[in-house]
Amino acid sequence: MKIIQITDTHLMLSGQSVNGVDPEKHLRATMADILAKHADTDLLVMTGDLCNYGDPEAYDILRDILAPAPFDVRLMLGNHDDRANFIAAFPDHPRDSNGYIQSYLDTDFGRLIFLDSHEAGVIGGIFGDDRLAFLADALASAGDKPVTVFIHHPPMDCGIAHFDKIGMHDDGAVMRLLAAHKGGIRHIVFGHIHVPLAGTSAEGIAFSSGQACAHRFITDLTSPTPFWTSGNPCYRIITLDAQGFRAYGVEVGEVVTGQAPVCDGP
Repeated sequence: MKIIQITDTHLMLSGQSVNGVDPEKHLRATMADILAKHADTDLLVMTGDLCNYGDPEAYDILRDILAPAPFDVRLMLGNHDDRANFIAAFPDHPRDSNGYIQSYLDTDFGRLIFLDSHEAGVIGGIFGDDRLAFLADALASAGDKPVTVFIHHPPMDCGIAHFDKIGMHDDGAVMRLLAAHKGGIRHIVFGHIHVPLAGTSAEGIAFSSGQACAHRFITDLTSPTPFWTSGNPCYRIITLDAQGFRAYGVEVGEVVTGQAPVCDGP
């Protein structure tokens, strides 16, 4: 199964920039590359901060950019989004019984669970009892199937000073639920931190973030005030198959400096 992850697109109104980047231009370049090279994609997942201010007009731009996609799309909310405006723009997008943008999808390689950590006016993630009930049910009904989780806010400490107080505000509840799943957690995929990160939690659960498609941080683990930078539009190719989970970072617009020869091996 091929999944494309795009994260932290931060769409503004057309022609507007955020932290030195035109996010619409970046996302249009990203989608053009995906459509040209990965039309066989099974699923596109956008892991939150779709729009920088949650403007209705920005969601209209997102809908226009996604319109040519020949594959299924799951959109997720981040702290910069607006739930009401998102639902108005995407009224048929899957939601749980409480109106959160949460759902799951069963595949040949386990269950994919999409979680909503957005709370209006909060930079960090919120995951209270009502959202936890959805996750508990999704895990229980998965039975022995392995689970891959998609969420905007990392539900573990990411080890970056800037995010010390704006991570997930759940006292570890999400990770405790995931760690108890008898089928195992294949991976947790998230955004929010605007830098690529891969690791394993104290519970032994593998996790990773995608690079932000729009502006990103210059990686600095200790500064509470890191610098923004630009960089190429980007996305990740995620594969789920008999070999497990793999994720590959892709940048759009890289300069070719040569070509490697065929390596025949031993």
